[in-house]
Amino acid sequence: MNREQKAEQVENLHTRFSATPFVVLTDFKGSTVAEMDSLRRGCEKSGVYFKVVKNKLAKRALEGTGKETLAEHFRGNIGVFIADEDAIGAAKLLRDQKKANAHLVVRAGYFDGDLVDEKGVAAIAELPSKEELQATLLSTLQEGPRQILGALQAPGRDLLFLLQNFAAKLEEQG
Repeated sequence: MNREQKAEQVENLHTRFSATPFVVLTDFKGSTVAEMDSLRRGCEKSGVYFKVVKNKLAKRALEGTGKETLAEHFRGNIGVFIADEDAIGAAKLLRDQKKANAHLVVRAGYFDGDLVDEKGVAAIAELPSKEELQATLLSTLQEGPRQILGALQAPGRDLLFLLQNFAAKLEEQG
């Protein structure tokens, strides 16, 4: 890799590190080519950036991103997971990939301003996804107007039932 390629890789990583709220450093030592290929394909489908990086270049790319605390974890074989928008989805993908590849080990992660360990990344994967949170919010927002509408319709509905019952009693008597 020549200087231009290295500079380009550092710039690309710096841009990604700056833009994302979620980064995970993984060790993949012992993984087969097929396992790594499966990992890369899974990441591509989910919109997660995965790259095996040179530690020195990655440390340079971290400078000025606010994620400098990750630098000390760049030792040995490191693959970097970077979520584009959906951090929870990326954590779920990593959890699923770890089930399929026992050699994949989380070294460290960074989520929303905090350095997290393997347990922290697993906890993030247990959070509800963005779509689930949006659905919950939507149902919560709709419940208030639905209750108001029910309260407004109740007197008319009750009067209708009362008149129907009265009419049925009159028919029975008549």
